[in-house]
Amino acid sequence: MIPPERHSIAGQPHPQDKEIDWSQVGETLAMLALAVAQIDTSLTEGTQSVDRLSSSFTAMAENTRRILAISNHEVEAEHITAREIRNEIRHIATDVSEEIHQAIVAFQFYDRLSQRLEHVSQSLERVGHLMADPSQRYQPRYWKELQTKIKSQYTMEAERIMFEHIMAGNSVAQALEIYHHHFQRSANDSFDTTDEIELF
Repeated sequence: MIPPERHSIAGQPHPQDKEIDWSQVGETLAMLALAVAQIDTSLTEGTQSVDRLSSSFTAMAENTRRILAISNHEVEAEHITAREIRNEIRHIATDVSEEIHQAIVAFQFYDRLSQRLEHVSQSLERVGHLMADPSQRYQPRYWKELQTKIKSQYTMEAERIMFEHIMAGNSVAQALEIYHHHFQRSANDSFDTTDEIELF
């Protein structure tokens, strides 16, 4: 048996006026596809955050080494005036301040990553409870309530767009492409955005 292609799972588009075509299996597939997409984006952004932290700490370590070199007179002190030393230390301090800012941003993204994984965990648990209840399992309105609850947890427009595409029947791969395109465009525009970074 050939294994399925990565990120090929997809929900089923909601029927417009034929409720008989509705299926809890399709709703379950959509919820699973959404969970896969959320986990994938969490892992990708988590990796980017760790890389940013690693880069920041490496740069701060190098700047610390530069300050120690100045204080230990490892530079050619006889050719450097006190003013030049002050300027050099000021430049180093500016670099360190910027790296600290970048590290703080990376830590904030880690907080959002943790929240997103918590949302995935809660969503899957709610799907499990819904599937386990015969009185709700086959009722479209309970699935709609669940999806509305899940969507309300999103703070980023890119996440809401990804949700809508998966609910419309697109595959995880298609939804991720749309998500990353929207997220990258938002990042390129500026940090002046209405998207919130929640902290615990």
